[in-house]
Order: sequence, then structure tokens, then C-alpha cells
Amino acid sequence: MSKLAFLFPGQASQYPGMGKDLAANFPESRAVFDEADAALGFPLSRMCFEGTEEELKLTENTQPAILTISVAAYRALAVRGVQPDFAAGHSLGEYSALVAAGALEFSTAVKLVHQRGRYMQEAVPAGEGAMAAILGMSPSDVAEVCKKAANGEVVSPANLNSPEQSVIAGSAAAVKRAVETASQAGAKRAVVLAVSAPFHCAMLAPAQERLEPDLRAAKFGPLKFPVITNVDAEAIILGDEARESLIRQVTMPVRWLESVREMIELGVKIFVEVGPGKVLTGLMRQIDRSVRVLNVEDAATLQSTIEKITQARAEAPES
Repeated sequence: MSKLAFLFPGQASQYPGMGKDLAANFPESRAVFDEADAALGFPLSRMCFEGTEEELKLTENTQPAILTISVAAYRALAVRGVQPDFAAGHSLGEYSALVAAGALEFSTAVKLVHQRGRYMQEAVPAGEGAMAAILGMSPSDVAEVCKKAANGEVVSPANLNSPEQSVIAGSAAAVKRAVETASQAGAKRAVVLAVSAPFHCAMLAPAQERLEPDLRAAKFGPLKFPVITNVDAEAIILGDEARESLIRQVTMPVRWLESVREMIELGVKIFVEVGPGKVLTGLMRQIDRSVRVLNVEDAATLQSTIEKITQARAEAPES
């Protein structure tokens, strides 16, 4: 039977109205939004359903919002008997994956990511850090570009997303130099991103130091299914491993390309992006077109995905 993996996003392509359809159609999804509101002490659900782009793009709001929608989508799948063999989450999405795997209570996770967003925002004064996307260049070449452009400042790979897409992070000046260096070295495109902080680099060390005690105080349990971590691109099944991964993740790159390839090596043939948008679905097309990629973000995609998984498993030869 084809193995199934759930992929949990760390960003969304569209913000206002996220999750509204899930909450309207599935009581188990609506319950997740209610739980988030109670845990955080403010109406995150209203912000997701009716909030402005400006509100939702503040990272301390974005992170709990995406986690909540992803878990709401996961719960709707789980109630209908769809469980993965493996899971992985991109950056923030690793928290969603760990909630799905039973390592973290959702109410604990949503408070953690709200704090994580605030710590990240406050770690680097506005304008001092930056991130940039480098397209059409291998991850190893991107690493070389960063070394050449550093000049004693921080700039390093932050997201190793696909064979042709990486994101770098660091000081604004060093990122600007790296963009120029990458363009001269033959990158298809190198562009500075509109982000609120330089995620997944050494400049986020103050955020990691603040988040670590919160993660140490949180209860982590064993995982129901393995999660492939961002920092090591390897499967974990123990709660303590999950905690250590989340601590290190703040300043370390997201090894997404390696994580996906690891799951394919483990026999995964069907991937489902669980949460708002199709960012990870797009990356999967760049990584390996031979696998099946589906997504669940509302009632229509949930129904379609369940039908396609059922059909694919019925057609697959027994292994």
C-alpha cells in the first residue's frame, strides 16, 4: 500500500478568510478555533475569518492562525479516518505536525507559537534584518554565495526548499550583497522578500534564548507517527527529540528538500498539504513530479482529497 505523508505549511498565500469554510462545515474544526480563542485570551477565530491583511501578517498573529487552521483541517481528516504514516512541517508547520502526531496538546502549541512569533519579531530591530529568495541555483551554490557576501556579517541559507529554490536570511546589508552576488553568478532570480524578521539564522539567537524555557516547561509526549524534523531531516518518535528540534529550529535552516526526499526514501507516494494555501504543493512539483500531491484547506478540498486517497490506495498493489 502507498504510504501517506501530511505536510503542514509555515506560511499562507492568502490571509483574510482563512479557515472560515472549515469552521462552518465541520464541528471538530470549529472546536479547534474555539480552543485557540480560549487558550490565547483573544478572538483569533475572528481575526482569521474577518481580520485585515495587516493584522494577520503580524508574525505573532500569523503563526497561531496558520497552526490553528492546519490543526482544524487535520482534525477533519482524522475524524474521517485518514491518518498519515509520516508528517513534516515547514518551519512553524512543525508545531502543527507535532500536534497531529500527539506530541503536543493544541492549546499548549498555540500559546507557544504566539510567543515564538513575538520573540522573533522583537529579536531584530525593524530594518536591520532581511530575507531573500534565490531561484535557479542549487542549495550548495547558494551556501557559497552567502560565504562570499558575508564580509563579517550574518547571511546564511534559511530555507532549503527545492533543488532550485532557497531562501537566505541575515543582516540587511549582507542579504543585499548576496542577492547581487547570486545574480552575477547566474541565478534565475534573486529578490529581497517582504518579511518582518530574518527567520532561521543566527540573528534570531535572542528569540531562541527566550523560547527555550517555554519549550522546556511544555509537556511533550511520544509521537503516534514519525515526524521528519526541519533541523536534521530525520524521523523522530520521542517527545524529547521534538522539543530539542523546536529549540534548535529557530536559528537553523529548514532542510525541506532533504526532508521530502527522506519521506520518499521511506516509501511515501502520496503527500497531502494540510492547512491554508498550496505553497508546499508548489515546492513538491519542483522536488519530485512522480509522487501524488493533494491539499486540504476547506470542505471541497477535503472531500476531493479523501476520494483521491481512497482511489489511489485501491489501485495500488499490495507491498
